[in-house]
Amino acid sequence: MRILLTNDDGYHAPGLAVLEAIARQLSDDIWVCAPAEEQSGAGHSLTLSRPVRIRDHGPQRWSCSGTPTDSVMMAISKLMPDKPDLILSGVNRGANLGDDVTYSGTVSAAIEGALAGIRSIALSQVYAKEGMGDTVPFEPAEVWGAKVLRPLIDMDMAPRTLINVNFPAIPAAEVQGIRVTRQGFHDYGRGSIVEGTDPRGYRYYWFGLHGIEHSPGHDSDLEAIDDRYISVTPLQLDLTHGASLAALRAAYGSETR
Repeated sequence: MRILLTNDDGYHAPGLAVLEAIARQLSDDIWVCAPAEEQSGAGHSLTLSRPVRIRDHGPQRWSCSGTPTDSVMMAISKLMPDKPDLILSGVNRGANLGDDVTYSGTVSAAIEGALAGIRSIALSQVYAKEGMGDTVPFEPAEVWGAKVLRPLIDMDMAPRTLINVNFPAIPAAEVQGIRVTRQGFHDYGRGSIVEGTDPRGYRYYWFGLHGIEHSPGHDSDLEAIDDRYISVTPLQLDLTHGASLAALRAAYGSETR
């Protein structure tokens, strides 16, 4: 099985090394193409206003000057002789729960894989304290990663779908198990924007991750993490709200013909 690894924290991020250790429990045919620098919050963006450059780091290993989406596109279109059987994105430093998936470069790399018809899985390690940087503990992902992935590799997945996995911020021995969940909802609110003044006296604004309000709800990914479980959430690329189609057609009447 040929596996492509990527992320949004950058080629040198500790989580990518964790992901490679997990992947090597599943296959010895591992390929890596990840952003050269951190691209957290890049979402499913493409680099269109400047050239994308690739740096070779040895056999089957590259970094990309662009986004996570760029990295996946370059790997499967230009760098690999054949498409991978599986794309793994992560292990992200921090949660990708609820609405995070709309911002996440980690999830978006998996979305790009799903668009290409490749089985794709995003993995993220929740952490409990702000400001931990590269000291975030990845032990739950390290211990549970391969166990979580093996059933996903063998199962049939619907076209244009992907899987989003989150590991709770507790010691691996305290993880209660694996729970299949739906995507939850939370709101970063006004408190997530930090104001400050730079050394030259100009005001700046920095988007943070604190002040989050959320409603876990029954069987959501947020609830699973709160309950000390690993969450495994199937996501789909079709964002159409089917229940609204009839009402919209009625509102436009003959204009929809």
